[in-house]
Amino acid sequence: MDGGAEKLDVETLVATLKAAGEPTRLRILALLCRSELTVKDLTAILGQSQPRISRHLKLLADCGLIARYPEGAWVYYRLAESDPGRRIAQSLVGVADPADPELVRDREWLAAVKRQHQSEASRYFADNAADWDTIRSLHVPDAAVEQAMAKLVGDRPIDRFLDIGTGTGRLLELFAPIYRSGVGIDASTAMLAVARANLDKAGVTQAQVRLGDIMKLPFARDSFDLVAIHQVLHYLDDPAEALGEAARVLRPGGRLLVADFAPHGLEFLREKHAHRRLGFSHDAMLGWTRGLGLETEKVLDLGAGAGADSLTVTLWLVRDPRFTMAGVERGWESA
Repeated sequence: MDGGAEKLDVETLVATLKAAGEPTRLRILALLCRSELTVKDLTAILGQSQPRISRHLKLLADCGLIARYPEGAWVYYRLAESDPGRRIAQSLVGVADPADPELVRDREWLAAVKRQHQSEASRYFADNAADWDTIRSLHVPDAAVEQAMAKLVGDRPIDRFLDIGTGTGRLLELFAPIYRSGVGIDASTAMLAVARANLDKAGVTQAQVRLGDIMKLPFARDSFDLVAIHQVLHYLDDPAEALGEAARVLRPGGRLLVADFAPHGLEFLREKHAHRRLGFSHDAMLGWTRGLGLETEKVLDLGAGAGADSLTVTLWLVRDPRFTMAGVERGWESA
């Protein structure tokens, strides 16, 4: 273990080990090492009653081994984000024999639950495909936008990534090769279900998604090295407020990547697709970011063509100019 990491006194450590030292609770920890899950998921996997599973989860949460995150009528459980609870849980699971029949069975049932989640996500996509396809047909293909975003950000490793308005979780997939830990925030439980299924399918294990208000991000100041806001601001009454929240959680030297439409006159997007803003000019976006103390690195326009009904997607990459030696150690001061 890291000599500089937080330590527990003997009494607390013994209580934590006692909480984990029960077969079902150890199986739960093994499952949560692989995926975040609900009580319903765990009930299906472990074949135990909801009250019993809930009691086990409460004991694990009370001792700091796992964390709970309400999401509408659901509550998702995952390993504790902070040490030492997370390290203890991972260490205990790490010394368990993966060939143990119960653990093998649990993994098989977990795979079945994930397949069910992916099926539900596919149905959601099918039900909403018409609206999304209408908008996609108006602008440069998603693949071209993603390629441009990846090129702007580069491939230098970073510590923490935040995707604001994560939607399908696509940016968590796109940038997975460069971040150690990623979080996606969205206000739609349906979209979060889609994102979880997509991340599972893509094998992205270092990311999680959460229900949250993008105007009141549930994170401390200076928490992330890279923050992205992809096709979100045009839905908001106050885009500047959302940008302010994004700037607040940027670490010194951290970067903010914004992707949205350039100004356009397609009123039907406001009338039929809930767009509050019909695009953003360079001056407007850079005025907001400068007002937040951020410095511009790059602005890139991606046009779909010359047609009257075509949309231009603009990418803005800005940086928090503050500088610390911690940034140098993480290797992202000049990414």
